[in-house]
Amino acid sequence: MITSIFSKSKSINFIIVFSITLLAFAMARLKLVNEPMPIELILKQIVLLVVCCVFILLLSFIAIKNSLTLKNNYEILLFSLFLLLISPTTSNSDIILSNFFVLLGLRRIMSIRSQTSVKKKLFDAAFWISIASLCYFWAILFFPLILVSLVLYTDKKLRNWIIPFVGVVTVFVIAVGVSVIVYDDFLKVFRTLPRMSYDFSSYNSAPYLVAITLLMSFGIWSSIFYLNNIKKKKRAFRASFKIIIVAALIAFLIVIQAPDKDGSEFLFLFAPLAIIITNYIEIIREHWFKEIFFSLLIIVPFITLLL
Repeated sequence: MITSIFSKSKSINFIIVFSITLLAFAMARLKLVNEPMPIELILKQIVLLVVCCVFILLLSFIAIKNSLTLKNNYEILLFSLFLLLISPTTSNSDIILSNFFVLLGLRRIMSIRSQTSVKKKLFDAAFWISIASLCYFWAILFFPLILVSLVLYTDKKLRNWIIPFVGVVTVFVIAVGVSVIVYDDFLKVFRTLPRMSYDFSSYNSAPYLVAITLLMSFGIWSSIFYLNNIKKKKRAFRASFKIIIVAALIAFLIVIQAPDKDGSEFLFLFAPLAIIITNYIEIIREHWFKEIFFSLLIIVPFITLLL
């Protein structure tokens, strides 16, 4: 019953997904309700909400364009539910912008599959991921994903291996130029030196424990079937499926070493994880089990709001 609602792509599905995203966005900002809000802050929150909605459109485009899922809206529903599950993911503007650029980079990486304009796509992917790292340094860990894509697409042209580094250098040069003009300092735009932390004590609360347990258990279980089913996919799309699993591992690594563990670091994990779990939901044959599995993913985020 529940799965059938999102089994086909419909405009009503996007309305539901955007509504859940709005709820997640609002829940992360409840403490601002009783405080005076200048117009600048209001405009900033509107922009961040729009970017969060763009995440959904980008994810849908990437999934459909590369046949990563069937023509349903499971992946965008899961993405919005993950935002609700850990609502602080919508509160860090740096990570929101960084994830936006990462998704743009992922879109270009996936498009290499067509083997047309490969050099431009490699440059674009490196450019967007480098921009993402300016917003949040550890997003640079997605850069190796470009090199992984070259391995998966068996690209042996030396020039293509150099181009991603050119993209990084281009962003660095532009950033230094902007820093000199705006701040009269060569490195001011790079903010602070990269930090990392392995202190997970901030996750020691009921909402986080429930959320992390759900993401880890459902994610690992789905990943096992996801990996087993890659061989059954069309040869032209297998690399894309492998890129998603690598992206999920990189996102998990970012969560592990994030310097400030306030929950927002999980945002990088949501898109690849939504695609992985969607693939598992699509292959479940037992209708009753599919309904229970999907229902838990829908119900638990709303339960965490009460914890």
